[in-house]
Amino acid sequence: MSLRRFNTGLTVLLGLFVVSFGVRFLVDPHGAAAGFGIPNWPQGDAAGYFVVKGVRDLVCAIVLFILLALRQRRALGWVMLADAIIPFGDAIAVLTHGGTMAAALGIHAATGAVVIVAAVLLLRERPLPNTAATNPNPSVQPAVR
Repeated sequence: MSLRRFNTGLTVLLGLFVVSFGVRFLVDPHGAAAGFGIPNWPQGDAAGYFVVKGVRDLVCAIVLFILLALRQRRALGWVMLADAIIPFGDAIAVLTHGGTMAAALGIHAATGAVVIVAAVLLLRERPLPNTAATNPNPSVQPAVR
């Protein structure tokens, strides 16, 4: 398996995880909140922040899938590197709001580390050769093998 395929699979997998988190916060906010790591979640109007988290996660995943579909792999790597800030911020939120160190590190910081690894792998990829640049005479098409 090539590094490029591995990176694509890892990116798709991470994007699907983020979609699942976002959807769960929209359709089952209290169930999703229980797995986030903060013991006392907001009630009443403050629970509207669950929607904010769900939409944030969905938009992050959509951006990844758009860049992947457009074959903008270098930009995708930079966006993923920037997105890695989110799970580390979530880990800080867990630690500063009564959550456990295990939840902060095991759920959020570990996710941030995986996103950083995926981003670095994408940024280390070599671009595919451009057939137009390697074919000095574009009127003569290379033979298909």
